Amino acid sequence: MGARELRTLVEGGSFFEGPRWHEGRWFVSDFYTGTVRTVDPATGAQEVVMEVPGQPSGLGWMPDGSMLVVSMNDHTLLRRSPSGEVTVHADVTEYCGGHLNDLIVDGQGRAYVGNFGFDLMEMADPAPTTLVRVDPDGTARPEGQDLWFPNAMMIDGDTLIVAETFGGGFSAFTIAADGSLTDQRVWGQIAPRVAPGSVAEMLPNLGYAPDGATLDAEGHIWAADGIGGPTCRIAPGGEIVDEIELPEDLAVFACQLGGEDGHTLLLCAAPDFLEVNRRDAREAVLLTTTVEVPAA
Repeated sequence: MGARELRTLVEGGSFFEGPRWHEGRWFVSDFYTGTVRTVDPATGAQEVVMEVPGQPSGLGWMPDGSMLVVSMNDHTLLRRSPSGEVTVHADVTEYCGGHLNDLIVDGQGRAYVGNFGFDLMEMADPAPTTLVRVDPDGTARPEGQDLWFPNAMMIDGDTLIVAETFGGGFSAFTIAADGSLTDQRVWGQIAPRVAPGSVAEMLPNLGYAPDGATLDAEGHIWAADGIGGPTCRIAPGGEIVDEIELPEDLAVFACQLGGEDGHTLLLCAAPDFLEVNRRDAREAVLLTTTVEVPAA
């Protein structure tokens, strides 16, 4: 555990998030340059494919090949057609507390999107929130309840799994035929839930704060720890069964399985997550390592 070789694929980002493997390339959002980029898995060569002034985050694809991109600050989903035309797919402001964040798109083209629930960068008091389901026609509806900073999402058959960064674990839902989320339950509790309070009171006691995450073929989850701990492989129920340590000057905030054989784990790393430190710095990196179990 923790002894894998880490390779640097890209340097000089502001804050990488939302990594995806799609059509033989990595896609990644870079918060403070306002760009969505592709990355060649062999050379690290980058291409800007979309500019998002409102700060890009989660990425996903609809059945027609359109890319959906979260615009965090204005709470919108942008849709980039295969020809490159960009339109507003949905404005979900009425359902957001704080920044819009990560998303996942299912095989029907329905997007499930999380939001912070509160203004993290201004250190407002944390508050629970919901997911937002955006149907292919752009109609938005809230789903779930009492989620503490819903973050990365994964779909495993008819189950949607969501990381709760301020909840210390993962919740799960059953996806109904119409796309609604039912049977909200605990998928895995990694650290005990802490009592609600201020950010200063909650953060030091979280124990583990699951951030960006990815599902493997054995139904386990690789998850970044938003408070700087190792990236961990987590079994259903919440047991940590493997972990990857990073150098002391870096923390991982998102990860994704991909590569041609699915065995490459891409890690989005930076010294910290604070906007005041990251906006003008170019210290974020993309790292890769090889894992035994491939992507789901």
